[in-house]
Amino acid sequence: MPRYFMTWEIDVDKVPINREERAAAWSSMIDMVKQGMKEGKIKEWGSFVGEMKGYSISEGTEIETCISNQQWVPFVNFTVKPIASVSDIEQVITSLSK
Repeated sequence: MPRYFMTWEIDVDKVPINREERAAAWSSMIDMVKQGMKEGKIKEWGSFVGEMKGYSISEGTEIETCISNQQWVPFVNFTVKPIASVSDIEQVITSLSK
């Protein structure tokens, strides 16, 4: 199954100024992350301390990844990079000797 390394960044223009509203929004987003992890779509997730940014590692097809990321629009922007495993790279190295 394809895996993706993603960095994410909260659009600060969409963050509520009111602390209670901001806490409710963050709580809702964390619940979404936990659900993604429970379903096995998100393999790892983290937030960079002191920033409105972080990373995640997800697993799924390109379409599944796109659909999953759309649930965060317009609040979160992503950069997505496919990950090659050790066995993928071994295949690349093997092909060089042919």
